[in-house]
Amino acid sequence: MSDLKPVEIVRELDKYIIGQGRAKRSVAIALRNRWRRRQVESELRDEIAPKNIILIGPTGVGKTEIARRLARLTDSPFYKVEASKFTEVGYVGRDVESMVKDLLELTVNKIKSEENEAVKDKASQTAEDRMLDLLLPKSQPVKPNPNPDFKDVPFELVSDRSVESSSTREKLRQMLKNGKLDNRYVDLDVTEKNIPMVEIFSNVGMEEMGINVKDMLGNLMPKNTKRRKLKVPEAMEILIHEETQRLIDMDKVIQKAIEKVEQSGIIFLDEIDKIVGKDGGHGPDVSREGVQRDLLPIVEGSSIMTKYGTVKSDHILFIASGAFHTCKPSDLIPELQGRFPIRVELHALGANDFYRILTEPKNALILQYLALLRTDGVDVIFEDDAVKEIAQVAEDVNNHTENIGARRLHTLMECLLEDILFDAPDLENKKVVIDGNYVKEKFKDIKDDRDLSRFIL
Repeated sequence: MSDLKPVEIVRELDKYIIGQGRAKRSVAIALRNRWRRRQVESELRDEIAPKNIILIGPTGVGKTEIARRLARLTDSPFYKVEASKFTEVGYVGRDVESMVKDLLELTVNKIKSEENEAVKDKASQTAEDRMLDLLLPKSQPVKPNPNPDFKDVPFELVSDRSVESSSTREKLRQMLKNGKLDNRYVDLDVTEKNIPMVEIFSNVGMEEMGINVKDMLGNLMPKNTKRRKLKVPEAMEILIHEETQRLIDMDKVIQKAIEKVEQSGIIFLDEIDKIVGKDGGHGPDVSREGVQRDLLPIVEGSSIMTKYGTVKSDHILFIASGAFHTCKPSDLIPELQGRFPIRVELHALGANDFYRILTEPKNALILQYLALLRTDGVDVIFEDDAVKEIAQVAEDVNNHTENIGARRLHTLMECLLEDILFDAPDLENKKVVIDGNYVKEKFKDIKDDRDLSRFIL
């Protein structure tokens, strides 16, 4: 992250997202400011708060994709959540604090999997030794004669079997590595976790209670072991898993995860416009302004209790987004508005944007379909006029029906290639050329019939 300048961040985002230059610049600056804050002297460092962002624009223009690619680019903990899922404290539903808990849970699991990979070789080696002990039990030492009066044998011949045993063990190890013992069975003691089913009736979810009943009961209950007869590969997997768990220091993992979330976590709050209260509404607005009031302390910085410990949200970057069709960002409560100082408007997409989306990104939609059909041996060629026609149809349908942005392209491509995708395994001619006339013919009836267009496209 320290090596990425704002220009480089924008350049990386350009590989996957077309247009929306202002939004890319804003998130690139916000990300660079995080690195800058770490270089500031410690006295001032804690005083510098992250500049949270609101992305304003219709659906399907790249708001979520910008945030997701940004997190992936910097390997930052990232969590996307819909603001409309939350309710005010005291009502049935999810508490806003759960998003920080979920972010930490994801980060702990990710760091744990990275640690798993780091100790995998060592765990495999230890598991291999345990497997050899099962396949070649160590010889029992000869017990001394209990009768001291037995003097018939004046001396005893002792042969050293350690060299022979070591040679046999190494041969077995080589056979194990070569897979020659895969069909053999071994008896292995497998730990079984018998956790009783517990139902808790509460108006909040389990994650809101700040405890992990499963882990708590799992530690209290005695661990039952059951001897099972397993094939060598299956037994090796169990042994490697056990050894990996022994080698990982979970306290270190949790400490690292909390630090990473606090310093570089990104929470993407989608549909923030859905929690704006409507004037003149009837009844309590439990899922709107109440949620904003609950959200305020987390965005401005507070300590959240989780099952792993306390997490401070002071330096978590919040990126909010919303279409704001029926309301404005200024309709949010004033305190929350002040916590999102950067507002960026994303423009609606036109035919030219759709053409670029279909052809330019590294994960372009046309490239995805070409790769899918190539698995059946079908080579599809898209003529340039065909791509332009698809882009034009996408713009027309978005204008005449609901504007869902680039997501319209998924529907159009599925409709266009439906016959080819269905018949691909049985096609005699494995080379298919799609030109502008093919696209026009395919969409002609649907485009002309407005009701059919609304239903299909």
